[in-house]
Amino acid sequence: MRSCLYGAAMSNLPVIDWMALTLVPGLGSKTIWQLVNRFGGVQSVFSACAGGQKKAVNIRESVFASLANPGPLRENAAFYLQNLHAHGGRAVCPDDSSYPELLQETVNPPPVLYVQGRIELLNSECVAMVGSRAATGYGRRSAFALARDLAASGVTVVSGLALGVDSEAHSGALAANGATIGVLGCGLDVVYPRQNHDLYTQIRKHGLLVSEYLPGTRPEGFRFPARNRIIAGLSRGVVVVEAARKSGSLITAELALEEGREIFAVPGQIDSFKSCGTHWLLQQGAKLVQSADDILVELNNGWKGRENSEEGQPHLSSVNIDPEALAFLQVIDVYPCPRNELIASSGLGPAKVTELLLLLEMEGTVEILPGDQVRRIL
Repeated sequence: MRSCLYGAAMSNLPVIDWMALTLVPGLGSKTIWQLVNRFGGVQSVFSACAGGQKKAVNIRESVFASLANPGPLRENAAFYLQNLHAHGGRAVCPDDSSYPELLQETVNPPPVLYVQGRIELLNSECVAMVGSRAATGYGRRSAFALARDLAASGVTVVSGLALGVDSEAHSGALAANGATIGVLGCGLDVVYPRQNHDLYTQIRKHGLLVSEYLPGTRPEGFRFPARNRIIAGLSRGVVVVEAARKSGSLITAELALEEGREIFAVPGQIDSFKSCGTHWLLQQGAKLVQSADDILVELNNGWKGRENSEEGQPHLSSVNIDPEALAFLQVIDVYPCPRNELIASSGLGPAKVTELLLLLEMEGTVEILPGDQVRRIL
C-alpha cells in the first residue's frame, strides 16, 4: 500500500526527500543541514550514502544505513504527506517558494514545515508576541491590545498558542480581522493546551498553524524551546509582554537577538516578579513599548501606524455611563487600591461605592482584585 503511495507521490519531490531525512532515527535538523550542505542538495545526500561514501560523513552507522536505503523512508514520507493533504494540510520544504525567507536565513531552520491555513502568511510581515502563561490581567490586556493594533496595521502576529499572553496575542489579532500564526510544539492535529481548542480552530480557519513535527506528535517539554526558534525566525521583531527572569519568553528573545531581530518589551509594575524579565530586557537595551506605534515606527518598513497613537482607544469622557459613576472612576488609580481607601478619598458611603464599583466593573472600566483591591483599567 505504501509503495503505491510512494509511486503516486514522486511528483511531490523534493518535499518527499526532505521529509524522509526527518524520519531517520537519530538525525536532527542540524545534522540534516550539514549533510545537505556537504553534498549540495537533499537528493545528493541519499545518492552519496547509497554510493557508500561513509567516510565523507560523520554519522552513526545506523543513520548511514538508513540513508543508504532511502526507499522505506520515502514510502513513509509519502504516506504521511497523503494523510496531511487529506486533512487540508501541506508540507513546505526549503526548496519550496512558500518556505519563509526570514526563517531560512536562521542558523537552524526546520527542514520541513507542516502548515494548515493561509500559507501566504509565511512570507508576510510578522511580529512575534510572547509572555507568561500565568499572565496578570495587565499582561493579558496589554497583549490583546497590542496584537489587535498591530494586526489592524497589516502586521501578522506570531505566537505559540500557549495560555496567557500567547492566547491574548492570537485573540487580539483575530478580533481585528487580522492575520496570526500559531507555532505548535506538537503535531498539527494535536490541540495543546486543550483549553485553547476554540482558538486553535479559529487560527486554522482564519490564520495559519505551523509545526516542524509530523501529525500525531505529542507535546513534550523539549519540543517547546525548539518551537521558540521558529517563532523568532519567522518574525522581524519579538515583543515580550510579561515574563519572569527565567522563562521561555526570554529564550525566544535571546534566539531572536542572535538572529539580528528587534527586541521589544512592555514595562510592568516594579514590584511584580512577572515583569522582572521584561525589565531586564529593557535594561539590556530592548525597545520600550507603550503602544503598537512604538513597534511599527521602530521596524520602519512601510507599515503605517495611526497618526495619533491614542486613536481608537477609549477615553474617560467617551464612556457611556452615569455621570456620578464617571466622576467616581476618575478617583480610581491604575494601581491597585484598597476599597476602604476609595471610600475615604471619594467621600461616598460604603454602599454607594459598592454600587458604583459594580456598575464600573460591568462596563469593563475597573477590575476587582484579590484582597478587595480595586484598579482602573480605562
